[in-house]
Amino acid sequence: MSGPAALIRVLIVDDHPVVRFGLRTMLESESRISVTGMVGSAREAVRALTETPADVVLMDLRMPELEGSEAILELKRTQPDARILVLTNYESEEDILGALRAGATGYLLKNTPQDEIVRGIEMVFENRRYVPPSIADRLMETLGREELTPRELEVLMLVARGMTNKEIAQALFISDKTARNHVTNCLLKLKANDRTEAVTTAIRRGIIRISE
Repeated sequence: MSGPAALIRVLIVDDHPVVRFGLRTMLESESRISVTGMVGSAREAVRALTETPADVVLMDLRMPELEGSEAILELKRTQPDARILVLTNYESEEDILGALRAGATGYLLKNTPQDEIVRGIEMVFENRRYVPPSIADRLMETLGREELTPRELEVLMLVARGMTNKEIAQALFISDKTARNHVTNCLLKLKANDRTEAVTTAIRRGIIRISE
């Protein structure tokens, strides 16, 4: 016979006091969840976790000081074991992918019903990724569009070094036309208007890294 389910300690991170108190009231109606604290920024969350450990950090993306993936990266840098569930109004592919790549384990929108938020917290607590089907479907489409082939990654790295199509062709022993086609594919997949934007986008998304 199994014992009672473990209590899940949750830290709420949101810069709107009304949202924080609303979430606390909602979560504390669940017998398995205990709210350990409420803070208004990622840096406050770092301090709060140092003083009072939590199993799941339920956090917004847009907050003072640090926001989005930067806030998640800061939390993970100082608290590597933090399990983060994003709860936000922002639903662009860039926001979602940025949060997950930065280390979030789940992503929910603020119009999500209470039972699904609780389910998300439970799954993140179990170290399982939680993304609703509607968001997951959109991510699959986006990843399918932007995934670069190994050759396209090679080409993009050379573009980042300032090489022309002709120079890329010579470096990779391919024709000028093939080099041009690879560059065009990179721009299309990254939805970039030019070579500079493609490189900037790829660096921001962590697709390529430029050594200093």
